[in-house]
Amino acid sequence: MLTKKEQRLRRARQTRIRIAQQGVARLTVNRTNLHIYATVISDDGSKVLASASTAQPDLRQSLGGHGKGGNAAAAQAVGKLIAEKAKAAGVEKVAFDRSGFAYHGRVKALADAAREAGLQF
Repeated sequence: MLTKKEQRLRRARQTRIRIAQQGVARLTVNRTNLHIYATVISDDGSKVLASASTAQPDLRQSLGGHGKGGNAAAAQAVGKLIAEKAKAAGVEKVAFDRSGFAYHGRVKALADAAREAGLQF
């Protein structure tokens, strides 16, 4: 019997195999209870092109300090920031890698904000 974490990682592995076949940069999302992290990784998986998280000091201050990074509003801010950084790095189109997390709540808020800011996936 697989644990909850092992099930999530198994789903993530299957998704990453499909994304690798597409040959496009991927937007990965990782969430914890306190923070949410987003990273744009090159199509071959060798380089990080852009990253953003609620753990960054400048974003943390704009959210209102310690303990405010685990909600949908914080995820929206990270989504907008990662889209801006990805566009600055020359990435317009990505594949969304939710790392096995369910597509709702904070993960969905981040994805919607990134789409609104101009990232295509």
